[in-house]
Amino acid sequence: MPDIDPAAVVAACRAAHERVLATAKAVTDEVARQPSRLPDWTVGHVLTHIARNADGHAHRLSGALRGEDLARYPGGMSQRDQDIEDGAGRPAGELAADVADSARRLEEAWDRCAAAGWPNDHFLGDDRFPISGSPLRRLREVEIHHVDLGLGYEPADWPDFYLDWELAHALKRLPGRLSGPDSRRLLAWLTGRAELPADIELGPWM
Repeated sequence: MPDIDPAAVVAACRAAHERVLATAKAVTDEVARQPSRLPDWTVGHVLTHIARNADGHAHRLSGALRGEDLARYPGGMSQRDQDIEDGAGRPAGELAADVADSARRLEEAWDRCAAAGWPNDHFLGDDRFPISGSPLRRLREVEIHHVDLGLGYEPADWPDFYLDWELAHALKRLPGRLSGPDSRRLLAWLTGRAELPADIELGPWM
């Protein structure tokens, strides 16, 4: 992961939180039950996921401050999935309040970590990024899932700060998502030797 000052990412995350909260506050009960852009998830599912993701980060960071190497979700992915399912059907006002409150708790955890010098940065829990990488990974969650809500926020709205990191990160991992023939066809296009293939198949995005 590139060496990016956590303070700069926290500032970008605060702005991203405000944008997604503005969207959440405009959601009605009817809209909350609508399908999102994610398969089998409603708008309520996505908003709940955004909130529980914030709490997961705060849980891991609070543990690091105490010297404990904790996973974001103590019960693993099954707990994460159940928490999202349990919260998805709540009234729109509760969903928006949850997004706001969980974001503030996370921002407070970042403030405590910054003041303490991001202690125990080597702790990984069950993640693949250090403690100081939390703001950057949270930024990804908010920006990607804000688009997934399908409520007017689009990739064209992604800020340059996020775009610059995510594009480089996604391109770096692109070879692992391509098969042999598709790798050659894409390389031919990148080197100006062919038209952009319209039928390239990519493996899962991680």
